[in-house]
Amino acid sequence: MSSSFSQQIHKRTLKLMGSRFDITVVDKDKITANQYIDIAVEEIQRIEKLISSWDKNSQTSLINDNAGINPVKVDVELFDLIDRAVQISKLTDGAFDISYASMDRIWKFDNSMKKMPSEEEIKMSVAKVGYQNIILNKAKSTVFLKQKGMKIGFGAIGKGYAADRAKDLLMSKEVSAGIINASGDMNTWGKQPDGSEWKVAITNPLNKNNAFALLPVIDKAVVTSGNYEKYVTFNDKRYSHIIDPRTGYPSTGIVSATVFAPKAELADALATSVFVMGIEIGLNRINQLTGIECIIIDDQGNIYTSDHIKIDNQ
Repeated sequence: MSSSFSQQIHKRTLKLMGSRFDITVVDKDKITANQYIDIAVEEIQRIEKLISSWDKNSQTSLINDNAGINPVKVDVELFDLIDRAVQISKLTDGAFDISYASMDRIWKFDNSMKKMPSEEEIKMSVAKVGYQNIILNKAKSTVFLKQKGMKIGFGAIGKGYAADRAKDLLMSKEVSAGIINASGDMNTWGKQPDGSEWKVAITNPLNKNNAFALLPVIDKAVVTSGNYEKYVTFNDKRYSHIIDPRTGYPSTGIVSATVFAPKAELADALATSVFVMGIEIGLNRINQLTGIECIIIDDQGNIYTSDHIKIDNQ
């Protein structure tokens, strides 16, 4: 019997960064596997400290507190994360923007909204949003938010980044295979003990019982964006909980966007952007990027895929 079959899947589920994380490693030994999972957990907790805007003492909070006042010197790791976020903002024409945290939360998705906010309120709600006002000085490793009241937040990429780091760390310790799943941000490496690929089920939110595709994920990340339950309807139009940081209006038309990318951080950002950009522009942008694929489901249940994904629609 080959030794690969003595490899076992070890999994732990826990709450980190306010979300459910499932950490899976493949190892022969249960004790070793648990030690590896502990290492991943510590890494995710370390990142949470760095990027948390709830923690008043975090570097992210310091950047926000000094908006319009002073540049803040930060760890290279945080600087680089913000730098990459700004690059993605440029790539998506601002459909993704970490300064979305400056937005006034005027849309409520808990059934408490009885009427649509006014155009003026919506416009005002995004007055302080704009990645162009994030000033980065690489030589000094400083971050400056130009406008008073401006804030950055990592809600759209933090979990993906943590999953990437945990995966990289475990790979560096020669863990042969595993999955870091951060509430649906799935990051995989290696293969299952029986030699088969890890697979991800793509479901149609309009028909929950029917996973219409089971796709292999080979050393990649896959992220699905879209919480079908969170929306409001005005004048027969459904507005989703993902808001366009440029206009203040919620996105419409898409109920789910799944992105396959080399890194979860990038997949996270792009999945959010696709919602905001819409089907045509979103697919067009994804098709221009190498090694990145996308599956979109619209609010009629129609399925759209980027150029290199072939699925049989059922």
